[in-house]
Amino acid sequence: MKSAVLQLPGLNRDRDMIAALTKISGTAPVTIWQTETTLPDVDLIVIPGGFSYGDYLRCGAIAARMPVMQAVKAAAERGVKVLGVCNGFQILLEAGLLPGALMRNASLKFVCKEIKLEVVNAETDFTRAYAKGQIIRCPVAHHDGNYFADGETLKSIEGNGQVVFRYAEGTNPNGSINDIAGVINEKGNVLGMMPHPENLIEAAHGGNDGRGIFASALDVIAA
Repeated sequence: MKSAVLQLPGLNRDRDMIAALTKISGTAPVTIWQTETTLPDVDLIVIPGGFSYGDYLRCGAIAARMPVMQAVKAAAERGVKVLGVCNGFQILLEAGLLPGALMRNASLKFVCKEIKLEVVNAETDFTRAYAKGQIIRCPVAHHDGNYFADGETLKSIEGNGQVVFRYAEGTNPNGSINDIAGVINEKGNVLGMMPHPENLIEAAHGGNDGRGIFASALDVIAA
């Protein structure tokens, strides 16, 4: 399956994401710059982490208003899979592609460490390589990862199975409501998550727990 990685000023995880997609699919992803208004024919679009536009205004706020995001929205409406990791998650929220918001960490400090994730929904195009309830390791590195949603929205996403990942075993690093670490849209083709699965896909990383997300999305289920 073909994939693409967005490149925006300030993002610094694009090379990690390109390496992960290349290793798992065997084919290097296409890179897409912020000013593009049309996208190549791909099956998966990934928005990596970093600090797009210096996190000015709000994290992801400026990036969400770049021309390329209109093309990403159109692709998502057509059913193309979209994955946003860390700043990519923030961008998807600011663009209105996912519900909720990400606030400053409860500690008011940048957090960089390994946490544990529970796979809450294993029936999505991003989690088919896992089992429901499975606990996986994954690193985080963010300052604004405190997920929040109002009561009505929270009830809706919990009831619809849109919560895909939760921080497990007391490892919530940011104060996210209901320990939410990743959510998906109602259609099931847009996933946003704060942890960085691209940094735990092979033995050189100390484990491959994050590999299943890319293997699922690329339809290359592999251990």
